[in-house]
Amino acid sequence: MALLEISDLSIRFGGIIALEDVSFGVLPEEIVGLIGPNGAGKTTVFNCITGIYQPDSGSMTFEGRDLLSLRPHRIIGHGVARTFQNVELFRSMTVLDNLLVGQHASLSCNLLECAFRLPRARREDRYGRERALEVLRILKLEHLQDVPVAALPFGIKKHVEMGRALVSRPRLLLLDEPAGGLNREELNALAGLIRALRDDLGVTILLVEHHMDLVMQISDRVCVLDFGRKIAEGTPAEVQQDRSVIEAYLGDSDAKG
Repeated sequence: MALLEISDLSIRFGGIIALEDVSFGVLPEEIVGLIGPNGAGKTTVFNCITGIYQPDSGSMTFEGRDLLSLRPHRIIGHGVARTFQNVELFRSMTVLDNLLVGQHASLSCNLLECAFRLPRARREDRYGRERALEVLRILKLEHLQDVPVAALPFGIKKHVEMGRALVSRPRLLLLDEPAGGLNREELNALAGLIRALRDDLGVTILLVEHHMDLVMQISDRVCVLDFGRKIAEGTPAEVQQDRSVIEAYLGDSDAKG
């Protein structure tokens, strides 16, 4: 049974069709690449999954639960977390504080308990700090825990944002162009990290990325969008040989053979 199931997803913005009848699933502990030319609708899919956009039609379920019935802040509490194409961190806060903020959706203490530092609030603070430090160790960032985010290079900021998503213990992690701005050495490290998140932590990953080498290297399956429609789906090898995919990327029906 698919962990995430998307069926006939469609959304328009005025006269622009952003997605049209898009359907695909993601199995537990699978890495799925979601690719396509600029403007194909990839980030729009992420925004629908996380409740930022409400689609015009279609359905989305996570572990059998209807995602369209949940408000955005509830979706993360059910096990879905994401990163953003443009890094969205609190620049003046430290690395550790950014990860602590990422746990707000999982807190159970109420306003009174937090304001007066009652026992449950203190327990949750202690647990949250332990979880944040654990994630920093996984990402090999513990030595940067007290550094303000503004002082970090872009590639490290990308890892911090991933850490902020991971502290919520997601079962599904949506990565929106995690390789943007990274050099070759950083790309290789990122590939190993993504595999480790799946293999060691059991996190299922849906990946939007323009670095095709990375996508083809780590994905179990690849789904291809073009102008808001799904044009191909399969293993990396199958997708690379698909004529519709070649035409979408190269714009030439005679580009192959």
